[in-house]
Amino acid sequence: MSIEHWLEAIPPISVYLLVGLVVMIESLGIPLPGEIVLVSAALLASSHSGLNPLWIGGLASAGAIIGDSIGYLIGRKGGKRLFDWAGRKFPKHFGPEHVANAERMFHKRGMWAVFFGRFVAVLRILAGPLAGSLNMHYPRFLIANALGGIVWAGGTTALIYYLGVVADKWLKGFQWAALAVALVLGVVIAFVLKKRMGRAHPDNSGSSGTSGSSDAETDPATKDDAVA
Repeated sequence: MSIEHWLEAIPPISVYLLVGLVVMIESLGIPLPGEIVLVSAALLASSHSGLNPLWIGGLASAGAIIGDSIGYLIGRKGGKRLFDWAGRKFPKHFGPEHVANAERMFHKRGMWAVFFGRFVAVLRILAGPLAGSLNMHYPRFLIANALGGIVWAGGTTALIYYLGVVADKWLKGFQWAALAVALVLGVVIAFVLKKRMGRAHPDNSGSSGTSGSSDAETDPATKDDAVA
């Protein structure tokens, strides 16, 4: 069962809360498919009037900002020990190479690393805890975090939603076109069959006439035999 089908089975309010919760937990530094859940919810909203894309984008933005802020506090308290532990538990996301690359980017880009990190899978998970462990000034972090969260969540929701609406309209138009083609083909086939049957009918009448003539020609002979 796909995430989209699973989201379709639960009430709209639960979809909004679930999107916000998953994005928040991912932003804490725990590897979860936050972007996949957000994209699935936005795509679902494009074909279901009961789901409001504004709520999806709003809850996802809030989850991103809150989650990153909590992750910042955890990183501030845990420091390097936290990443050593996370590297053993989640080597795919918190391996030494990933952390080292992220640290270099943070030292070089500062606030921009937090902002653009929201659009990169690994940095999206690392941004909050790493900024805290590197003692980035929190107000600067919060500004970059809030802007990145709003642009990422709102932009992703809007893009996927409108793409879904356009695709749905195109598919509906395609269905009507396919129906029209099927009707035209049906009429053409019926016309061809009727024409062929019409051609076959005179042949049958001709053979009946020939048979009748033969019978008529033999009747006088029969009569002559009877007279004789």
